[in-house]
Amino acid sequence: MVKEFKLPELGENIESADIVNVMVSAGDKVETDQIILEIETDKANIEVPAEESGVVKEVFMKAGDKANVGQTIFTYESAGISSKAAEKTQSKNIPVKENVKKEVPEVLEKKKEEAEQIDKRLTSNKPEIVEFKLPELGENIESAQIVKVLVKPGDKVKKDQILFEIETDKANIEVPSDFDGEIKEVKVKDGDIVEVGKAVLVIETSGLKVVSEKSKGEKSLPVNSVNQTKVINAENKIEELEEKNVGSLPKINMPKVIAPAAPSVRRFAREIGIDINQVEGSGPGGRISIDDVKIFAKRLNETIKESGGVSGIGIKAESLPDFSKWGKVEKQPMSNVRRKTAEHLSYAWATIPHVTQFDKADITELERFRKQYSKKVETLGGKLTITAILLKVVAEALKKFPQFNSSIDLSNNEIIYKKYFNIGIAVDTERGLIVPVVKDVDKKSIFDLSVELSQISERARKKKTTVEEMHGGNFTISNLGGIGGTAFTPIVNSPEVAILGVSRGGFEPVYIDGEFKPRLTLPLSLSYDHRIIDGADAARFLRWVCAVFEQPMLLVLD
Repeated sequence: MVKEFKLPELGENIESADIVNVMVSAGDKVETDQIILEIETDKANIEVPAEESGVVKEVFMKAGDKANVGQTIFTYESAGISSKAAEKTQSKNIPVKENVKKEVPEVLEKKKEEAEQIDKRLTSNKPEIVEFKLPELGENIESAQIVKVLVKPGDKVKKDQILFEIETDKANIEVPSDFDGEIKEVKVKDGDIVEVGKAVLVIETSGLKVVSEKSKGEKSLPVNSVNQTKVINAENKIEELEEKNVGSLPKINMPKVIAPAAPSVRRFAREIGIDINQVEGSGPGGRISIDDVKIFAKRLNETIKESGGVSGIGIKAESLPDFSKWGKVEKQPMSNVRRKTAEHLSYAWATIPHVTQFDKADITELERFRKQYSKKVETLGGKLTITAILLKVVAEALKKFPQFNSSIDLSNNEIIYKKYFNIGIAVDTERGLIVPVVKDVDKKSIFDLSVELSQISERARKKKTTVEEMHGGNFTISNLGGIGGTAFTPIVNSPEVAILGVSRGGFEPVYIDGEFKPRLTLPLSLSYDHRIIDGADAARFLRWVCAVFEQPMLLVLD
């Protein structure tokens, strides 16, 4: 049977390729997976293999020609899948799987023995040399910057003594010792970036007896933090797997199906960005062909298009010029906080359709109230500020306008409405912007909120904010009134859907009862996610906040 060999699909937006070399001629016999064509696209050079064995009848293209996807390169008489290809299929399927079955139990048994040895050490009273590793610091935190090392070789330390201060992209954290001992070696210095699980100190313990019934259930101890194990993967290569609890066996992340595919098919999948282990093969024994990869890629592209193409932002970074050509420059590394802020806000700005609504609140009477009760709040250890009052007002506004207290789940086409009221407060620090969260605002008085706000702001500036204080916000307030400005457009703090900006208040003439009177007004800027909040809703929300500021009794009456 005579068939046409056509230029295969090469990836999204690739419609043609240059022929670099045609490696067959009329009369040649070819085997499955034999390289028969070399082509060049605007993204890569690709070797194209034969999909089945046969004899070449006529060649239509030569080196230097440009071929379109789907254009016939040559014709051939098909001989079906060769015995050699079948042998490859068998050799790819069975031994690899047997290898994995054989190797994995040995790895598990080895790690089990290591865990038992560490457990014995932890319950003994004998001095031990122990590597103190950077512990787990929270979800999605993989590294931290060493702010200050507080010990040196030869120092005696006690259990719970602070060993060093670290900074993550979320907070500053003090790391304590889990046992008594003597520092033998310090492996890091101030300013180093350290990955979770990396050894930072070597300690000679004074008896490691630190495992109690309580601590057995805790998530991470520095001495336990991260151990490595290795397993044989589908191509007999070594992959490192992290084990986060010494007392339990490691979880081995292996492909559910070990992909049976020729090197040329694997190469083709890599060239167009497809994970070969996710492709379902249509050949004997599940063997994967180039056609299978192309079908999978086509379906994947269709899925991305149907979901609105939200899998990536797709903005190509531009390279910077050499600024030193025009004058003196100084380079400083970005702090973790600054780097994470840049990444997060770039994502939020690129993925959320922002709109900002502006309004002004007459706070003349509210300011008299604030000054009247300021001293009482100071005796409680806080400061009665506009932000503290705004916390309470916004919490009530979120109850009245629930779409502002939600998040969007596009993957499931759902809106998540939250029944609790946690509000983040943007705090300006020397390290950059951080947003600690005041929890359960609706359950606290304005006096309580004033005290708590003073405390979390002070902790933020002293680098004492905990990771827990940075999570769980539903809405954010950013107050720049203490610095100045008449208005600004704050960026929504994803996955929240709105943020309220506060600028500097000032006196201006307002026409009341036939005459102009001086009134203290406060500019407000509400940025919101237009996917879930309409402009009319935003205007109503902000007008309600302004009305309560102007007549606080509305808060009680509503």
